[in-house]
Amino acid sequence: MPNSTTMMEFLLTGFSDVWELQVLHAVFFSLMYLVTLIRNFLIVIVTTLDKRLLTPMYFFLRNLSILDACYVSVTLSNSCVNNLLDSSVISKVGCVAQVFLVVFFVQVELLFLTFMAHDCYVAICQPLHYPVIMNPHICAHMTLASILSGLFYSGFHTGVTFRLPFCQSNIIHQFFCDIPSLLKLSFTFSNEMIILVSDLWTGGGCFIFIIKSYIHRFSNVLKFPSGGDRANAFSTCISHILVVSVFFSSLAYVFLRPSGISATIQYIVLFVFYSVIPPRFNPIIFSLRNEQIKCAIRKIMEKIF
Repeated sequence: MPNSTTMMEFLLTGFSDVWELQVLHAVFFSLMYLVTLIRNFLIVIVTTLDKRLLTPMYFFLRNLSILDACYVSVTLSNSCVNNLLDSSVISKVGCVAQVFLVVFFVQVELLFLTFMAHDCYVAICQPLHYPVIMNPHICAHMTLASILSGLFYSGFHTGVTFRLPFCQSNIIHQFFCDIPSLLKLSFTFSNEMIILVSDLWTGGGCFIFIIKSYIHRFSNVLKFPSGGDRANAFSTCISHILVVSVFFSSLAYVFLRPSGISATIQYIVLFVFYSVIPPRFNPIIFSLRNEQIKCAIRKIMEKIF
């Protein structure tokens, strides 16, 4: 088989070889894609137009929604087009671009979730210093640092991945190019360990930081007198906890799953949930538990209709 230096294209695996089922999958994915875009861009519009939502928490929530919309566009849109055209071929350049963008959006979202945890921590544990610690310039610098870190991280992972000799096959057992599936095409254990260690370093570091912030946060919330203040503080934390739980649980299983396990339909289905569920349900989780966002959405709907 050709190695990574001569291989110019890869073959993606779909859910079915039957064209009618491929069209059904394309329609289903397209609907999910549109719903996800609408929900995330609704959050972007609401947090931009409503002056009451021009705070650091909603600033990061707006950026998170933009990231989710971009991420699902990279993974689902190409799959829908391939199903409609009855094609499973993706060029090496397209595969490189897809891997780079997927890793970039995941890394930046991980950092945004970490910064949102820090924002909640400062708001609850250091409320008097909040305007200074989380001022607009600091938030802008955090965003810029996240983007630069994502570019470096995705460039490193993409470079290491495509230096591998793909000596087994050019068939990717997935509906989009991703690192775990590409690692299965190579026997190079050292590069796989480099990627795994870097994932554990960045993901584990952010996870530990988030857990520590929650420990300090809950210890302070429990000191509040029983009533509205304690309930509001817990409500603010729960939305973020749900999003972080969904993100880290799917991320951990997908990227820490041993590469030697054979690809199955269940494995592909898991990737569907990993690539669709977080971007689709993040706006629901945040908006349903946030009265300010629900009130802002109602006002916009009243103006439109």
